[in-house]
Amino acid sequence: MDNDEAKDLVRRGYDELSSRYDEAFGGETKYADWLQLLLTELPDRAQVLDLGCGSGVPVAKVLAEAGHIVTGVDISEVQVARASERVPAATFLQADATTLDLPADSFDAILSFYALIHIPLDEQEALLQRIGTWLRPGGTFVATIGAAAWTGSEQHWLGGDVPMWWSQADTATTRTWIENAGLVIDHEEFVPEGDSGHTLIWAGRPGPR
Repeated sequence: MDNDEAKDLVRRGYDELSSRYDEAFGGETKYADWLQLLLTELPDRAQVLDLGCGSGVPVAKVLAEAGHIVTGVDISEVQVARASERVPAATFLQADATTLDLPADSFDAILSFYALIHIPLDEQEALLQRIGTWLRPGGTFVATIGAAAWTGSEQHWLGGDVPMWWSQADTATTRTWIENAGLVIDHEEFVPEGDSGHTLIWAGRPGPR
């Protein structure tokens, strides 16, 4: 499967399973601790980019309600449409994150929860390099990444009629990519999920805000 085919599989999967995904993974309650910690670190009216924003809840909703300026990006048309309805105070774009062209030093924080793992492995390092330029000095990057290296798909994901596809390096490899993008990792922790899990990374771009 080439990269375009893999991305189309992810897009079609989330188009089909947007609501079911929210139900399966906690909807408005997931990421609560992560978001509360992030809120303590952001300046007033922070510019925040949410890569892989899904249906906008809870990330865009929580941050927008706290007064921050949120831009969400997702490859799924259905996810973006639902996000726009649920969080009208934020801006949402349907786009492939790897093709985004954003100005340098644009964001106080960039978040990517369970989205990098859906991007073809050979495109992830270049995306992380661009994330490093999009962050302002003193900015924060928070992401979930693979704990172990794996690329593959699952038929009938979440009990639906469509497959889903993932691609991830191990934590050590992605950590190196993040550091090579000019970011300093402040904290990492394993986030269990069933018999496996992911790694949560908190990193920052050096310099004063």
